Amino acid sequence: MPAHLPGNVNITVAMTGASGSVFARELLLALERDGRVATVNFIASDNALRVLAEELGVKGRSNILPQLLGKGAPKKSKTHQQNNDDIGANVASGSYPSDAMVVIPCSMGTLAGIACGLASKLTERAADVCLKEQRPLILCVRETPLNKIHLQNMLRAADAGATIFPLIPTFYNRPKSAGEMAREFAARVLQHLGLRQPGAYRWKG
Repeated sequence: MPAHLPGNVNITVAMTGASGSVFARELLLALERDGRVATVNFIASDNALRVLAEELGVKGRSNILPQLLGKGAPKKSKTHQQNNDDIGANVASGSYPSDAMVVIPCSMGTLAGIACGLASKLTERAADVCLKEQRPLILCVRETPLNKIHLQNMLRAADAGATIFPLIPTFYNRPKSAGEMAREFAARVLQHLGLRQPGAYRWKG
């Protein structure tokens, strides 16, 4: 069942080393525009930084948000970048008031770390906190084909309380670009959290 978040929402967004960085960018931009969202903590793994460089031309390791968000970013951003090696960051503690976490895209390596409770990096630890505190955790998994280990890890994560939300875009809305496709997917993820997005496609039947 979708979670319904309160106002003044605090969300963690993690990007890992799977293709699909445009989806993470559109999710971050949607959160920046949403007046119900107060703070976004963004974590990028080392492999995610490589994917960002290859797919979106985002260079560097720190302070990448101006490049990632581009012209769509407000002058005063609500998004704060966290170091994936900083296991002592705010989102690593259950006492920090995070309302939900989205891993987009979620690589099979990150899925395995979350499913097995390894918590060796900030992304996995923040996800582990969501599970233990029974907060919404959405894993936008990205891989094909899937082997039995992948499937077993998805089942293990789902049994622990995560939502498996495969990075599969819609086509019935006839998207005209990769950006439009990614925006619609981001809207569906946020709708699942109870944050309906204005302008998102609605099937009328």
